[in-house]
Amino acid sequence: MTTDPLAAGVSLGVYEKALVSTSVQDGEQWRRFLEQVPQAGFSFLDLSVDESPERAARLAWDGATRRAVRQAAQDAGTRIGGLCLSLHRRIGPGSADPEVRRRAREVMARGLELCHDLAVPVLQVAGYYAYYEPAHQDAVRWYTDMLADAVPLAARLGVVMGIENVDGEDVTSIRKAMDVVDAVGSPYLQVYPDLGNIAEQGFDPAYELAAGRGHMVALHAKDVRRGEPRRVSMGTGIVDWDRSFRILKEQAWSGRIMIEMWNDDAPDSVDRCVAARSFLEARITAAGIPVVRP
Repeated sequence: MTTDPLAAGVSLGVYEKALVSTSVQDGEQWRRFLEQVPQAGFSFLDLSVDESPERAARLAWDGATRRAVRQAAQDAGTRIGGLCLSLHRRIGPGSADPEVRRRAREVMARGLELCHDLAVPVLQVAGYYAYYEPAHQDAVRWYTDMLADAVPLAARLGVVMGIENVDGEDVTSIRKAMDVVDAVGSPYLQVYPDLGNIAEQGFDPAYELAAGRGHMVALHAKDVRRGEPRRVSMGTGIVDWDRSFRILKEQAWSGRIMIEMWNDDAPDSVDRCVAARSFLEARITAAGIPVVRP
């Protein structure tokens, strides 16, 4: 074990939906919720702003609430490592409706501001153009334009955006995400690969991870099956973990890996998270990548 504080390695985090989150409202409840993160052996938590009214409303949190959540993380002895802006699945940046596109831009701006106020360094941008609409020939352009226009705000706030490759038919690969990154050409727009979605789409992890080399700000880790991009127990799906981590070792990649799970407030959620972390940690270290403990 090295004592060099600058040594390479990865830190492991967990998705908020993997934990018991019933009645999380005030600062004290947030602290109790966030205490599950170090309890399960993780270094950080990724929050979600998704299609549900409760989580979408986080974009409108007032300053006092933002300060309370930030303080709760500190009091719990953990940190919020990323914000998953999944709300763009419903409010599509590539929508054929100009009003929806306007709202998507507003969601983008509020997401960046929320990251800044919560001291979150990375905003994960879902790779959905307009999930619930028929494909439009200009969808990619509209999606790219929104991200290009978001760069100045991201730069002023010091928040890095990372495009996630998703299920469905839009940004399904790291290669597609890199097309957008290259078109925008800013250090504030990178990629946030999902190892599970690579497998679910049937892509070769060697090819995909090579495409993102030097641009991967963090990774999602979840297990999947073809046609099942969610709720597959870690180690029971088709993700080739050993090969993926060998590729990352060859790249000398260091950073954050967030375990994405949906335990639906099950009473044993923390135990399930511990099992998933132990499974993944063993494969990461077997590939020769150090795991930095919280």
